[in-house]
Amino acid sequence: MIELISPTRCTGCNICVSICPMDVFQAAGGGRSNGAAPAIARQSDCQTCFLCEAHCPDDALYVAPDAETVTGIAEEAVAAAGLFGSYRRAIGWSDGHRDNRSADQTFRLLAPH
Repeated sequence: MIELISPTRCTGCNICVSICPMDVFQAAGGGRSNGAAPAIARQSDCQTCFLCEAHCPDDALYVAPDAETVTGIAEEAVAAAGLFGSYRRAIGWSDGHRDNRSADQTFRLLAPH
């Protein structure tokens, strides 16, 4: 389940708002990209699909693998554990650098291994 959006990492691009199939997020500023982090408005609707975390170019989201329980984990704990961007790294969409801005790398799924 989506646990948090880091206000220090998020640039307000609202990709998570656009990509979420369950409409979990609420864009700040009426949907304009104004630099403010969106809010997790409907956390209980999260289906733990990880699309938001995978597509976040700033590694600002943390989705916990448990789809049923809110853990309440703090941003500092997520950062200390290296969990920001961990899903993107696990699926090969990030090399671990926060300046990796290419959010949609779906083409990699089709590449031979």
